[in-house]
Formats: sequence, structure tokens, C-alpha cells
Amino acid sequence: MDGAYGMGVRLILLALLFTTTTWAHSWVEQLTVIAPNGSFIGAPGYPRGNVLRSNPAFSDTAMTYLAEDYLCKDTQRTQTQTEGSPRLQASAGAAIALRFQENGHVTLPETQPGKPKNRGTVYVYGTTSPKDDEKLADVHKVWNSDGSGGDKRGVLLAKRKYDDGRCYQVNGGTISQQRQSEYPHEADQYMGADIWCQSDIAIPSNAPSGNPYTIYWVWDWPTEAGVDPNLPNGKQEIYTTCMDVDVGAASVHQSRVAVAYDHDQSLNRASMPDQFAEIYNSDSGDFADDTVGGSSVPVSSNPVTTAPQPTGAPPMATVTVTSYVTSMVYVRPRPTSY
Repeated sequence: MDGAYGMGVRLILLALLFTTTTWAHSWVEQLTVIAPNGSFIGAPGYPRGNVLRSNPAFSDTAMTYLAEDYLCKDTQRTQTQTEGSPRLQASAGAAIALRFQENGHVTLPETQPGKPKNRGTVYVYGTTSPKDDEKLADVHKVWNSDGSGGDKRGVLLAKRKYDDGRCYQVNGGTISQQRQSEYPHEADQYMGADIWCQSDIAIPSNAPSGNPYTIYWVWDWPTEAGVDPNLPNGKQEIYTTCMDVDVGAASVHQSRVAVAYDHDQSLNRASMPDQFAEIYNSDSGDFADDTVGGSSVPVSSNPVTTAPQPTGAPPMATVTVTSYVTSMVYVRPRPTSY
């Protein structure tokens, strides 16, 4: 294609590239448990009222929710799962990944003037006492990490950048091209050729077993005033996903094992190293209590050692750690509030 006609076609294709990929917003697609080597283990879980992409009834609007008064979408206000989209099964203290697609918000920032450089901030809240009519104003930026905020029914579990620094949608944008080169992976059944973003968190270690633990994922994505001529006063946009995790009973058997992130693992099943380190404090040499209740998986290629016993701590039983450990959840002592 040459001349004015060819240039016109290229401009149309470019416009389609930069617009159609950003109509969709984001929601949590899956929840997965994270092992002590930073890898996903076990079957994934799904949000309330989930509509799988393979379902003929799927559409972006079926899962996208722009929160205003109510925190949860009408299909997510009760603890109800749809067929084929079960809750995540995990133990108290589990490290888990909440995964979502960036849908061009990260890799095509030119289409969204006035948005934060980190593409917005994700707040993750948790509670054992959810309400069907949960209000955004009662939770967002009210609940805090020590559980003393607002009505004290819940806590802020984590505050993350929407852009985790690795995720991308495959498109012609510069950021996407750079990340495809830096973070190559084989297309899989879930992500396809893209790499999904993550908000990695830990369920409080004292979350009661036998009950669902509710998680609210809140993406705060404002437009700054005076940047977009179509929005001279800016715009507040908050998107949410509401979900529950079935918390299983912890085993009485416990051992002490090292937590070591495997940097050579496939990106298809890898948590974010910086978020993993924050959860486990692995960079500072902390170790984790091994709460058993799942399938055996390799921890990593790094040597596994027992942790030194703190001064004044009660005696700890001697255990044998092999190259494999039984893992549903590996947790370190965490704050007692939930």
C-alpha cells in the first residue's frame, strides 16, 4: 500500500490498535495459592458470579464494575459462585495471587491521558464479616492494616501498583514490545500470549477455618484535572472485584523450611518477586511455618535449611526436610487482626 490510500489504511489500523484494546477494563480473573518458591500451586479459584471467557454469555460488561455507592457489582453482592468457577481453597496464612488482565491500560498509556504513571493503585481489603450491601465509602481508604479503621470489620491486606512491572498485553505499543522481549513465555490456556498482572497478598494467619474469607479488590484509577480536554475537572474511576476464599483447617504437623524464590521458573506460574518478598520477608532471611494440607511440590533448587530458633522461644520439634515438602500453604506469623 503506497501513497495517501496506504497511509490512510495504516492510520485506521493504528487507531483500531490503540482504541479497541482499551475499551475493556479490568477485574480479577483468577486467584491462586503461592508456594514457598514463588510458584502457583493447586487449582485456581474465581470471583463471585464469575462468567468464564469460554461461556457464550461472557462479555466485558458481565465482569466489569465501576463502583459508586455499592462496593460490589450486583452479581457479586452475595457469596455465590457460578458453575465451573469455584472458590479458591487455601489455609489461613496462605500467600495468594489475584490475577487480572491489563487490557492495554499498562501498555498503551497514550490512549488514556491524565492517568497515574503506575496506572492506578490497587487496594485489597479482607473481612470475615461481609455485608450484602457493602458500601464503597465504608471500606475504601477507611479500613486500615491494623483493623482499627471505620467499623473495624475488616483490614487493608495490601496496597499495590496496578502495573506490577512485568505484565503486558500483546500489541504494537512500545511498552508491550519491550516487555515481550524482557519477559518471554509460552502461551498457556489461561493467559494466552499475554502476561497477566498480579496483586499478591496473604490471608491473615488467624482467619477462622471452615468459613469463607472475603476479599475486595479495589482499583483506584483517577484522571487528573486539566490534562484530558474532555475531562477538564478530572474524573474518579474505581473498579472492583469481590471474591471469597474457603479457608481450610491447618494441620497440626508443622516444620520450619526456608522460603526461597525460584527466579528460573516459568512466568506462566510465577508470582511477583517483590510482592513475594514483602509477604514472606524472604530477603531478610525470615522462614515460614509449614502448614500442611495439599500436594507435594518442589520448593526450589536452592538448599532448604531449618531456621534458627529465636532466643527465648519454646522448644521446637526436630523435623526432617527433604527436597519436596507437602504444601498447601507456607506461612510466617502474621498480624492477628482480620
